[in-house]
Amino acid sequence: MKSSPYTNALEEMSAHIRRQVLTVAVENGAGHIAPSLSCVDVLVALYAGAMTYEPNDPLWKDRDRLIFSKSHGCYGLYAILAHLGVIPMEEWKGFYTPRSTLAGCSDRRPEYGIEAGCGSLGHGLPIAVGLAYGAKLQGKSYHVFCLVGDGEMQEGTTWEAFQFAVKKNLHRLIVIVDRNRLQAMDFITAVMDCNPDDLERRLEGFGLDPVSCDGHDPLALRDCFLQLKERQQGPPGVVIAETVKGYGVRCMENVPKFHFRLPSKEELEDD
Repeated sequence: MKSSPYTNALEEMSAHIRRQVLTVAVENGAGHIAPSLSCVDVLVALYAGAMTYEPNDPLWKDRDRLIFSKSHGCYGLYAILAHLGVIPMEEWKGFYTPRSTLAGCSDRRPEYGIEAGCGSLGHGLPIAVGLAYGAKLQGKSYHVFCLVGDGEMQEGTTWEAFQFAVKKNLHRLIVIVDRNRLQAMDFITAVMDCNPDDLERRLEGFGLDPVSCDGHDPLALRDCFLQLKERQQGPPGVVIAETVKGYGVRCMENVPKFHFRLPSKEELEDD
């Protein structure tokens, strides 16, 4: 793909958000850095063109909604909402300290652009499905995005929600799977007796048509989301974002122990 000023702007925004996540989290002792870093480019793609959203009016009734289901990875969400002026910068800079009201796993704060609290995995997609179904019944045209982790795809509620969404043809629901192939303390294949490459086949079995995308290419992600928004009927859209846990911080990339562990000064200096 040829470079362009817009491509460069998205990449620069991703790099800025990634630096913010690392700086604030390390200074304040907040540990869920790696799962936050894997989804930064997804968030940049959403808030830099894919979502219909007005940062100056986070409660605008016609906005697209994002349900951030893998809420332990919310640092990227906080950072980008602060960058856009939705969350006060002092709240973000004080995160994980008594100076801030932001939770370690995101709570519902509509005035801060946070649509749902999803500390327990497997709850975000059912909430997103409910929002999308309610919007359909009311004749609303906004889209609902839901970001889930690939470890979260083990939850039964996730598949029940997919089944309902397909039955009701919720084409304005777009689910994004952050496929970094790690969960909590280990690789998915070490926790579950499954082949993570079977995810597409399982989704297809539920009547979905998943598409894969480089999860660290914000322009490609944005274009993929916009294309799915053009659909006028059918089941929910599903994007599998191929990502690396801890992306952008070499000592943390694809290393299971960094799910919650903070990097040491020495590890960062070697990066």
